[in-house]
Amino acid sequence: MPNNEEKAIRLLPVLPLRGLTAFPEMLIHFDVGRAMSIKALEAAMKDGQVLFLTAQQELKLDEPGPGDLYQVGTICIVKQILRLPGDNIRVLVEGRARAMAHEFIQGEGDPACLFAQVEVLHDEPVTAPERREQALIRTVQDRFDQYAQLAQRVSNDVVVTVASGGQPGYLADFIAQNMAVDYDVKQDILEELDPIRRLTSVIRLLTDEVEILKLENEIQDELKTQIDKNQRDYYLREQIKVIQSELGEQDAAAEAEEYREKVQALKLPQEIEDKLLREVDRMAKMGGATAEGAVIRTYLDSCIELPWGKETKDKLNLERARKVLDRDHYGLEKVKERILEFIAVKALAPDLKGQVLCLVGPPGVGKTSIAKSIAESMGRKYVRLSLGGMRDEADIRGHRKTYIGAMPGRIMAAMRQAGSRNPLMLLDEIDKMGNDFRGDPASAMLEVLDSEQNFAFRDHYLELPFDLSDVLFVTTANDLGTVPRPLLDRMEVIELSSYTEEEKLQIAKRHLLPKQMKKHGLKKTNLSVDDTVLHDIIMGYTREAGVRALEQVLAKLCRRTAKQVADGEATKLTVTAENMEKVLGVARYKDDIVSGRDEVGIVNGLAWTSVGGEMLQVEVSAIEGTGKIEITGNLGTVMKESAQAAVTYVRSRARTLDIDPMFYKNTDLHIHFPEAAIPKDGPSAGITMATAIVSALTDAPVYGNVAMTGEVTLRGRVLPIGGLREKTMAAYRAKMKTVIIPKENESDLQEIEPVVRDNVKFILAEHMDTVMEHAIDFSRRAAKKLEPAGQGEKDALPIPQATAPAATAIRQ
Repeated sequence: MPNNEEKAIRLLPVLPLRGLTAFPEMLIHFDVGRAMSIKALEAAMKDGQVLFLTAQQELKLDEPGPGDLYQVGTICIVKQILRLPGDNIRVLVEGRARAMAHEFIQGEGDPACLFAQVEVLHDEPVTAPERREQALIRTVQDRFDQYAQLAQRVSNDVVVTVASGGQPGYLADFIAQNMAVDYDVKQDILEELDPIRRLTSVIRLLTDEVEILKLENEIQDELKTQIDKNQRDYYLREQIKVIQSELGEQDAAAEAEEYREKVQALKLPQEIEDKLLREVDRMAKMGGATAEGAVIRTYLDSCIELPWGKETKDKLNLERARKVLDRDHYGLEKVKERILEFIAVKALAPDLKGQVLCLVGPPGVGKTSIAKSIAESMGRKYVRLSLGGMRDEADIRGHRKTYIGAMPGRIMAAMRQAGSRNPLMLLDEIDKMGNDFRGDPASAMLEVLDSEQNFAFRDHYLELPFDLSDVLFVTTANDLGTVPRPLLDRMEVIELSSYTEEEKLQIAKRHLLPKQMKKHGLKKTNLSVDDTVLHDIIMGYTREAGVRALEQVLAKLCRRTAKQVADGEATKLTVTAENMEKVLGVARYKDDIVSGRDEVGIVNGLAWTSVGGEMLQVEVSAIEGTGKIEITGNLGTVMKESAQAAVTYVRSRARTLDIDPMFYKNTDLHIHFPEAAIPKDGPSAGITMATAIVSALTDAPVYGNVAMTGEVTLRGRVLPIGGLREKTMAAYRAKMKTVIIPKENESDLQEIEPVVRDNVKFILAEHMDTVMEHAIDFSRRAAKKLEPAGQGEKDALPIPQATAPAATAIRQ
């Protein structure tokens, strides 16, 4: 290597710079605090105050290695060192020349500084024409003048120096040194050895910075204008406060600002937020003492309190839901299964909307409590809305604000009470809604329960769209006959039938009695009631489909016990069959009186009531007369028409049954249903009346252990009926051995209680001939008093086997 090159390469201590770049012929000062940097300063002070400054590539590194530093840096002379408090040193250095580090060497000691073999880099000679050089210098001066006007931290000395001009390389280095740009951009300029290209890069950099500074200044001007406006508004509001304070008025502006903050904190859709903010501005202008201001305040309170963005997370765990339902309810297996299916579908398809459940059943079977259990099992808020007796549409949709005392409708009030936008809302007694001149609330409910409309439900008072699509609506009803068809189409009906005696017994043992004992402050040792007594209480003191009256009787029993315990008469009351009447009084209800004897003209029928099934005997008496037919027993129109159909059927089969064909002219028939104080209606006693009429006219006895139900036609066909489960339970209680039912009700046998299927024989009948074959003992009919029939009727049998369909006997 030649000697001059050996002189150009020197071993110098290295001081890494963070976020700074040193340029030749420039003064730069910086603070030194790292141990390796202090060591580099000490080494430089020992060897001519010369050191190599280069920038590190990553600012976060506290101890950069050779691979973390740029190779191109600046050889500098230390001009001044000033020690500061806290072991920091401020250094002033002057750049001498560009240099490249060929090799970094780790020094000795701990901590140790870096050394580098550096070679001085010289600018390349300028080859551009002199005029181009001058043009570039003027351009950079013009750009820097624009930059200095826009930037805030450029001193006048720097501006004067740039305006004085100079060599292109020096001018580029000076401008780059005094610009507020990133160190890596300055590093690119430092590494450029061609002065013309270096100056061109600086011009391009200045152009970009000028554009950026213009945008920043525009933004600052806008902010300053906004701040000035806010300050002006603040001063004006303060003056208004002083004036209102002097006048003794309420601070409406402060109140309006409070409302404005509440509205903005709700993060509502833009349409709703703008509407509420306009109302806030109206209130601020009116002041707090006006009547209209009070109306607006009430309106804003109603809107803000709604759960716009609040919701609960569904807990769709089938096992947990099953435990909750089994804990709260005994029986109702089909209802529970349907609810679990609903929860399962919700778990698999969370976005599924529009399901409305309608629980239909007699009073006291647990419709409301099931809704509570569904809410608990799903982890939803529960809110109940009673619709019974509602006649005004405004109860659903609310009143318009133009009315004095206007308020939101019951739906929005329930949502505010729930505090969640996805509660379980129970619409109780939906079949009890009425209508009058004020409107039809059932029609207003159509939008509430329709998922295609309720995502933007508008209450007349609020006049804002509210999303009800996430609400789980559950409705209850006793009778679907009064529910409008369009409303019923929006609901999925789940029927809850009446409880059997066994179910009532288990419910009383597991739920009602413990609940009432706890409510009356009794312990388990204070009252003892065994299963037999509970059964007697159910049968003798209650007659209902549900268990509400049973709970009242048990509450009475607990009160008697509590009185004895409080008086000190006894510490325990044991209820037995002997003292039951003494404690509870005489039993109100007796078992169905059925003699069980085979009698003429008396047939055991079955009836359905809202409290379960009952035996319904029919008595028919045939008396010589003029053919009058009397029907008594407080019967409805349908039942009377069914009796007339039965009589017509018997007339059509008179000769086949060996009955006087003219009985309708010379025999009076009296059809009577006992317990005449109780209204009765329906077609299901048709075969019962027809059988009783045939028995009365033929003097053939009816089997006393046979019961029947079914509608009869003029041709003798047996049509299906409803309420088979409850009717067969009544037959079982009355110790009936055989029950005749329509053939078309065969599928309903699956719903019958197992204990009934095991102890009752069922006859499926399609025609009255089958009914009479199994119900009437024609072998014991009285001797004929009629003249022999014509020759064509001599061979007629009591029941023609050729025309009677075969009976189907089922022993379940």
